Amino acid sequence: MHSSRFSTDVYAQRLRIAAAGAAEAGLAGLVITPGYDLRYLVGSRAQTFERLTALVLPADGSVPTIVVPRLELASLKESAVPDLGVTVRDWVDGENPYQLVADALPGSLAAVPDGRLAAVTDSMPALHLLPLADLLGTVPVLATDVLRRLRMIKDAAEIDALRKAGAAIDRVHARVPEFLVPGRTEADVAADIAEAIVAEGHSEAAFIIVGSGPNGADPHHECSDRELRAGDIVVVDIGGPYEPGYNSDSTRTYSLGEPEPEVARQYAVLQRAQAEAVASIRPGMSAAAVDAVARDVLADEGLAEVFVHRTGHGIGLSVHEEPYIVAGNDLTLEPGMTFSVEPGIYFPGRWGARIEDIVVVTEHGAESVNNRPHELIVVPV
Repeated sequence: MHSSRFSTDVYAQRLRIAAAGAAEAGLAGLVITPGYDLRYLVGSRAQTFERLTALVLPADGSVPTIVVPRLELASLKESAVPDLGVTVRDWVDGENPYQLVADALPGSLAAVPDGRLAAVTDSMPALHLLPLADLLGTVPVLATDVLRRLRMIKDAAEIDALRKAGAAIDRVHARVPEFLVPGRTEADVAADIAEAIVAEGHSEAAFIIVGSGPNGADPHHECSDRELRAGDIVVVDIGGPYEPGYNSDSTRTYSLGEPEPEVARQYAVLQRAQAEAVASIRPGMSAAAVDAVARDVLADEGLAEVFVHRTGHGIGLSVHEEPYIVAGNDLTLEPGMTFSVEPGIYFPGRWGARIEDIVVVTEHGAESVNNRPHELIVVPV
């Protein structure tokens, strides 16, 4: 197994399931340009350029084809493509790559119900979608419906990767208190955290939020030149990809010195809301129901108005993906789904707090991949 991707049989299985899903949807096949869907299906990290690269996955189970510019052939070497028996159809400037895609799709337009021929990944640039639609004589539909369940239900290899990512970001949070020194800026702390994220095994830092004092009340604050001071509550939300590219994402909240009693009381309510939401998770319940558990705990203590975002988001190759743990989402949770549980409370101009774990839905509940203490972490000053 290459560290940059899973074993070949993992991708072979995904291609089989995706092709079957396309057939079930009445499609001739899927056309997948570079992005998370392509990486999911064949482990390719190719990028989108003005020259078309596209995986064509026929719904009839025949051999997939990857259409790729000759000068981009090297980009396939690190992927599973050479081991999967995929037909590689390279092209040079002057050839029509959209015709190569059409040729690799089985059947004719007339043979497909509702005139649907191909489904394309939702990240296909218009630069490529429009010429393809022109050639096919119809606008392709989105492959999202075929791929969303496949991507949402993580397999054993993906769950193992997420566990490793979670343990790595836990090790970073264990080091955060040493960085939180009054007089240092949020940016100073963020630079130390970025180094630690890589040192603990991630390939890079994807995002770092260090929100001290009033900045903690902005859920999407990143970092600034504000200096930490004694008495600050500091929100630290960090994560990054861990090979083969699965992301960590964990938030803990720190107090520089003992917190005021009211801060401690309100934080304790938040801690209970997060814990009860995680404990409530079961296969068969809706995503919205998990959000409601966290929200109801806060509402019972008069904190509904200061919880201003959804309870969570799915995670995998992308930091934010389905399922979204939000009111109105009646999606039924299933074993293998992975998402954050991260309620927060925010008091504009004063302080904020958030607690976030990534969880995996199991047959009977949820397993957290993050295991740092959930208490307000007091840093002596």
